[in-house]
Amino acid sequence: MEHIEQYIEALIFVSEQSIRTEEIIYCLQSAFEQDFTADEINHYIDTVSKRYQDENFAIELVKLSNGYQFLTKKKYHQVISLLQAQRSKKKLTQAALETLAIIAYKQPVTKTDVEQIRGVNCDYSVQKLLEKELISIVGKSDALGKPILYGTSPIFMDYFGINDISELPQIKDFTDNSQSIGDQSE
Repeated sequence: MEHIEQYIEALIFVSEQSIRTEEIIYCLQSAFEQDFTADEINHYIDTVSKRYQDENFAIELVKLSNGYQFLTKKKYHQVISLLQAQRSKKKLTQAALETLAIIAYKQPVTKTDVEQIRGVNCDYSVQKLLEKELISIVGKSDALGKPILYGTSPIFMDYFGINDISELPQIKDFTDNSQSIGDQSE
């Protein structure tokens, strides 16, 4: 089997939690229809681990709770904690998420339109979304008083991992027809 270390490295890298040797064996055996022993896999894991001990890498392979996971080396924790602190400030409340969803789907939209849909005042949520740069002012409406129009920003796209507003889920993606009765003809 060629490049087995890279397959193991990829499995460990994509795993959200530590991945056990048994899970690695299962994945490899299923993918390649070949038997692997725990000793073989542990040997490959040791080789990967030694490679990441090099000072040129900021991450290392760590054994955690009977499995393996890539983590950053301790000397980088101070810088990483600053990033995590900054990003934790960007968490959204339920009200902000609801407001953001309305703006994303109805844009360009005025704050009054958002408030009519939500049924509550949205001043605070709109202000927080502007501060987090998830929405931006995209113009002024032609309506009486020329209210401000809001839309999503490029940071919104990055935050939600989309390239275009058209990639947002549609209502049909959330409907569950399994509980319907009778013929569903259109």
